[in-house]
Amino acid sequence: FHVLYGGHEVLAVLPTRHADDGQVWSLGNFYTSLYQPYLAAGLSAESLACLLGRIRDIHGTISAMRFAPMDVDGRCYQLLLTASRQAGLITFPFFCFGNWHLPVDADWSSYFAGRSSQIKNSVKRKSRDFQQAGGVLEIISDPARVEFGIGAYEAVYAASWKVPEPYPEFVPSLIRMLAARGWLRLGVATLGGQPIAAQIWIVAHGRASIFKLAYHEEFKRYSAGTLLTAALMAQAIDADGVKEVDYLIGDDPYKASWMTRRRERWGIIAYNPRSLLGAGRALREYLGRAVKPFLERVRGKAAHHAN
Repeated sequence: FHVLYGGHEVLAVLPTRHADDGQVWSLGNFYTSLYQPYLAAGLSAESLACLLGRIRDIHGTISAMRFAPMDVDGRCYQLLLTASRQAGLITFPFFCFGNWHLPVDADWSSYFAGRSSQIKNSVKRKSRDFQQAGGVLEIISDPARVEFGIGAYEAVYAASWKVPEPYPEFVPSLIRMLAARGWLRLGVATLGGQPIAAQIWIVAHGRASIFKLAYHEEFKRYSAGTLLTAALMAQAIDADGVKEVDYLIGDDPYKASWMTRRRERWGIIAYNPRSLLGAGRALREYLGRAVKPFLERVRGKAAHHAN
């Protein structure tokens, strides 16, 4: 944790991790949807540049610093981008992913009435079919039901299209922690007692974050995932009173059916020209970006002639 002080005041805190290849990365992993270090309101780019320069100098083998993902329109991103350049680092911004979200300004009924006719008809029709087949929806938040919820989620995930988790204990441990804090909303759809869909939502600080979802391929016709989304959305809006629902990571087409706004998460890669490896990587990055538009034009012309 790299900390910058102004007298007795903390001006900045940058949580980082140091990789074996000589790079400094923002503290996070592939689950991270937003990197948000602490930057005081009065912090200037010049002061932050001093901190970045200090990080570079105390670790002589650093080849690059990488901070991602960040809100491209936020102060944090703009300040780090400016500061890294002022620190003498060769800096490039890069796109991470789209982020669909819903600012909540109505109750569930009004919100649902504004969805597309396809979504509304699907929820009504599939809900009837699911109930007639003996289907049940449950939203788990009570710690007493957590172990059942974990078992149901893992069974659905194993039968879904998704690749196995690289760290199998992470999600169960997260679910237990969320339940202990009152933040868990684990939706489970069962048919004849068998779990066929599951979603993990995190409700905290006025926001519902949709973290994980999966459904059993064999029961896809019931659209249990859609029914769970509707049930969890109603819970988050009316019962939990959230101000925002956030789909976190990715531009999957179905997210636009439920959300109303899209924003982008970007990152910064800043190479250290004092490092031979850093200078080489910066050159490769520059050449790659310079050549990319040309290659895209060539591919476009080739595709046009092929058609």
